Amino acid sequence: MELNYKEIGLKVGLEIHRQLDTKKLFSPVPSELHEEVDFTFQRRLRPTMSELGEIDQAALEEFKKGKTYVYEGNYKFSDLVYMDEEPPHMPDEEALRVALQIAYLLNATPVDEVHFMRKIVIDGSNVSGFQRTAIIAMNGKVDTPWGSVGIPTICLEEDAARIIERKDGKVIYRIDRLGIPLVEIATTPDIHHPEQAKVVAKYIGDALRATRKVKRGLGTIRQDLNVSIKGGARIEIKGVQELDMIPIIIEREVIRQLNLLRIRDELKKRGVNEEELKEEFYDVTDIFENTQSKIIARAIKKGGKVLALKLPKFRGLIGYEIQPGRRLGTEMADRAKKYVKGIFHIDELPNYGITQEEVDAIIERLGLGEQDAFVLVAAEEEIAKKALREVLQRAKEALYGVPEETRRALPDGNTQYMRPLPGKARMYPETDIPPILITKEMKEEILANLPELPQAKVERYVREFKIDKSLAKTLVDDERDELFEELIGMGVKPSLAASILVVVLKGLKKEVPIDNITDEHIKEAFKLYLDNKIAKEAFEEIFKELALHPEKSPFQVAEEKGLTLLSPEEVEKIIDEIIQQNIDVIKAKGMGAMGMIMGRAMAKLRGKADGKLVSQLVRKKIQELSS
Repeated sequence: MELNYKEIGLKVGLEIHRQLDTKKLFSPVPSELHEEVDFTFQRRLRPTMSELGEIDQAALEEFKKGKTYVYEGNYKFSDLVYMDEEPPHMPDEEALRVALQIAYLLNATPVDEVHFMRKIVIDGSNVSGFQRTAIIAMNGKVDTPWGSVGIPTICLEEDAARIIERKDGKVIYRIDRLGIPLVEIATTPDIHHPEQAKVVAKYIGDALRATRKVKRGLGTIRQDLNVSIKGGARIEIKGVQELDMIPIIIEREVIRQLNLLRIRDELKKRGVNEEELKEEFYDVTDIFENTQSKIIARAIKKGGKVLALKLPKFRGLIGYEIQPGRRLGTEMADRAKKYVKGIFHIDELPNYGITQEEVDAIIERLGLGEQDAFVLVAAEEEIAKKALREVLQRAKEALYGVPEETRRALPDGNTQYMRPLPGKARMYPETDIPPILITKEMKEEILANLPELPQAKVERYVREFKIDKSLAKTLVDDERDELFEELIGMGVKPSLAASILVVVLKGLKKEVPIDNITDEHIKEAFKLYLDNKIAKEAFEEIFKELALHPEKSPFQVAEEKGLTLLSPEEVEKIIDEIIQQNIDVIKAKGMGAMGMIMGRAMAKLRGKADGKLVSQLVRKKIQELSS
């Protein structure tokens, strides 16, 4: 589908959350994950009214699920603060300074005083039932080829606990992640093209990485999208992990909203009004007395019932595809999932063991016309009614187009309903942490010591060190740039340092666990090279062994594998032997034998002699025999 985003009126805002690599935000506990569990405890959480006397609808939706939350902890990585048994300590100063660095890198203005707030969160991910968050800076911006995008707020907040398991009305969380500092960066909805969103996310990501104080790896960064189109609604999409998926997710959300608007227009054309969508549930269990549907038979056997909901003039629209592989019926099923695993609707039947005869019997029982539809749920009666109420609510929303909601990003680029869009009733002041003054001196000190942005560093490496741009970019992206500059300071040629750090190490990644190779290993190996104790050809073999046996030193590996350099005399002696073994070929071909002799020489001397020295000696010997 060709989309004209300007005509559609696309608006996108980004929210980027990134963990900082410091201690926890409100206690001096390491911000690391663990697998050892020393203790558990459990909680039930409920929503409360805000100061304005309102209850947040997203919190209320979570409360309806009736979950109990079990928390696992470890005494080294959790303390009383994160069990909600002790007030928070003052915020970690390093985390605050890193957040201010990020603010300046994003052209934002830091606040003069930091005030922490409480944000109601009762899905169990915060033991206290709220998350602490504070605005650190305002009014930043990112320039793109499509125009500037504003960054109205940069916040510092605490991360949530991580889910370990969901079972039998319980959710098990581990509180090691709870309290890890997060920066939250929100943009204005000034993004009008999917690719522009990717550019903005990349720029913000570069600013974060420039500090060298953000965590890396799965789960350390979360990107949320706020997407709307003309006539649609603002949709918050959670959990976008990959940069390249951002344009795909936006495009598919646009397609979803356009299709929901088409469904709305068709319902209007059919003359459907909300009064026709009644909460009337029909017991059709007897129709399925001898059913071949395993799902329905199993529910009836457990004492459940099959209830039907009539949706006047919805036939053909419940099965209407709104995203690749997803339909309006899928959206209804997502709403009902808090009560049942799935629903059946007329547009997909007969199927799943349900016969045409059973479908016809339901149509007759409900008195359906040609355009009327039904939805079935098989479950315990009260649960079935609750599920159908969710379906009915989603049907009513279809009359108006696109409902505002929070959705989950799926791996294929589609999205799935999570909960209603949170309101403003979820914030109130934090009473345990006093305001924190950001002094003029602190601001000036941070501003004077800002790190270089990755793109600027790449351009400098190309300009100063004359290395290939792709090598420079990989060095910076893989955060090998500081080590690269240290090696140059030791006297290593930039081209060699870049080649070993990028080409050699990346090439070994498929064979061995290169994360075991430390910066100290690499620096020591280069010192051996600079001291003429190993050849550059030995790096690969040394690093391969160190990846498997990180307890060894580069010198120990070089000696064990015979990779220490031979003396020039020893090299010449080996070349003389090869020359003598191939004397007839050399006399016949002259310099034409150079390639063959070099190949045989390097087979014996690779890693033991400098290739340039070998080449010089081989050339000299052949020339002498040929003259």
